[in-house]
Amino acid sequence: MEGRVETIVKLLSDKKAEDILVLDVRSKVDYTDHFIICSAHSTRHAQGISDYVISELEKLNLKPLGVEGWETGNWIILDYNTVIVHIFFEPVRALYALEELWAEYLPRRREVPSQERDTFQ
Repeated sequence: MEGRVETIVKLLSDKKAEDILVLDVRSKVDYTDHFIICSAHSTRHAQGISDYVISELEKLNLKPLGVEGWETGNWIILDYNTVIVHIFFEPVRALYALEELWAEYLPRRREVPSQERDTFQ
């Protein structure tokens, strides 16, 4: 992951964004390198997350090219050119299911074999 992606993921985490997912879409689209998708537990939480990310990145001299959806807080998009951040109110995230649309770009998850799983209990 590049530095900008890592910084944004940390900022999202700082504000308790949930289910943060980074998709590398460089081989599929020419308008960005990464999508970051996350969930908020309310529309106000989504707005607070976006406000925090914007203000903290402005301190690093990074301003979004555009912000969409802030007014309703259901699905907020922050466009940072090489990174596009999608902040969803959780029920809206489930409705649009971006992960399913971009499934081939999901990070690979390793299944824990049953004998390893048993040792964690």
